[in-house]
Amino acid sequence: MQSDAAAGLVLEGGGLRGNFSAGVLRHFTDMRFVFSSLYGVSMGACNGANIISKQPERNRITNTCFVNDSRYLSYIRLLKGGDLFGMDFIFRDIPLHIVPIDYETFKNNSVKFWIGVTDCYTGNAVMFEKSMLESRDDVLTIMRASASLPLIAKPVEYNGVLYMDGGIANPIPLQQCLEHGEKPVLILTQPAGYRKRASKSVLLCKWRYPQFPELNRVLEHRHEEYNDVLATIEAKQKRGDVFVIRPESTLGVGRVCRNQRQLYELYDEGYALAQKCTPALQEFLSV
Repeated sequence: MQSDAAAGLVLEGGGLRGNFSAGVLRHFTDMRFVFSSLYGVSMGACNGANIISKQPERNRITNTCFVNDSRYLSYIRLLKGGDLFGMDFIFRDIPLHIVPIDYETFKNNSVKFWIGVTDCYTGNAVMFEKSMLESRDDVLTIMRASASLPLIAKPVEYNGVLYMDGGIANPIPLQQCLEHGEKPVLILTQPAGYRKRASKSVLLCKWRYPQFPELNRVLEHRHEEYNDVLATIEAKQKRGDVFVIRPESTLGVGRVCRNQRQLYELYDEGYALAQKCTPALQEFLSV
């Protein structure tokens, strides 16, 4: 379904809770909803990329089928000084060889795709639109940066700057959507009423990243920023200015999860809830 109004789709991260978003997005694809732009950070960007490449089934496959593969997720690798998630496996082997992404379709899709990262030196949010990235390798590098969480992944270098997870400085990129004059449709990955607590790892991050004082400052206040954005979203939702789909329950799925049954159930919850919300979303987009 195509709306006359320009609508932007905003995708929160949340690690493997993003399987909920994958289910929602599959239903959106089945219904042929059209958005002028997608905005994603971390897992939200990973899910969004597969919508831009018109491969929605990649979300279910890549978010579920490899979780018990040590190349994908390994605590032993983390303890040895590596990444918890196998970033080379996820952002090179899978998209290039195992479950290839259709880069030509991705590149030529007229829908704008904004990927959020955090500048390690300034602590500022940075958004890269896909047209700003010259090659498939550039896209995969920025996608990797957008999903690189402190302490469990290394900073990613791009054009001489080090970046990390986009959700640090810009957990839900609503503001960019509003600045572009689009009607925001948000897919969140926490239930209504959720509020983030102050991180217990702030001191560890300061020890681990003494060269990034601004990044540490943002990390220290990250919960406040996130909760402020949620409050803004809830106020706008009451006024009918944004449309929000969020899980009624995360079904025990956290940022990290190796239980494939739970991941499939969360995906199915996303699909079913999107079905339920379809009439209201169609009305929102038509106004």
